[in-house]
Amino acid sequence: MKPFEVSSSLAGISDRYPPAERLKSVSRQSEFRDRVAIARQWLSEGIPYAFQECPAIYESMRTWLGWKLGVVAKDISLVGSARLGSSLAPYKLGAPFGRSSDLDLFAVSEGLFQCISSDFFRWNSDFRNGHILPRHPTEEGYWIENKLRGRSQISRGFLDLKMIPTFGGYDSKNLHDTMWQAREKLIVSKVAPKFRKVSLRCYCSWGSFERQSSRNLLAT
Repeated sequence: MKPFEVSSSLAGISDRYPPAERLKSVSRQSEFRDRVAIARQWLSEGIPYAFQECPAIYESMRTWLGWKLGVVAKDISLVGSARLGSSLAPYKLGAPFGRSSDLDLFAVSEGLFQCISSDFFRWNSDFRNGHILPRHPTEEGYWIENKLRGRSQISRGFLDLKMIPTFGGYDSKNLHDTMWQAREKLIVSKVAPKFRKVSLRCYCSWGSFERQSSRNLLAT
């Protein structure tokens, strides 16, 4: 009987919340399957760092979100510094989670992904044809950038809700409202973490999440 194999790059990681710099370093020396293991074990499962003092609040939040979004609660999770305790983003690698940090939530749902993707392409067409206009030059700059970023994201099996405006009569307006409500509910919840804002990314499958997480781990 052969024992279960553990790669040498992962064997030394036993921390519940390993430093972001360490995960980055290990990832650069690892194969894709090891980066997928990191994505599963440390970037999507377990009690997030931000909720370590109040795990029941985290579970209550994602149960409520699951009901509102029509997604199984287990398919809703949290990434970023709120998950690990420090940021993996290249421009702020190792920055600790704090009051100015975001809660970067994600949901895995093919149906939800198709819904917001349809809204994105509808908005894209409306913007191109002048049926919807940005309210100021700064917003116009974001919209032009989002047109490219959104298409790139969809091709990789995910999309950020922020790619679609909160106005214009799109179905995803309800999703924006839900995330606002989630933020307000957390603010008034006792012992919940302090944070800046709440965001939502939707993946069409767990495979898409793992591939993008592997890519993020290698980003410099």
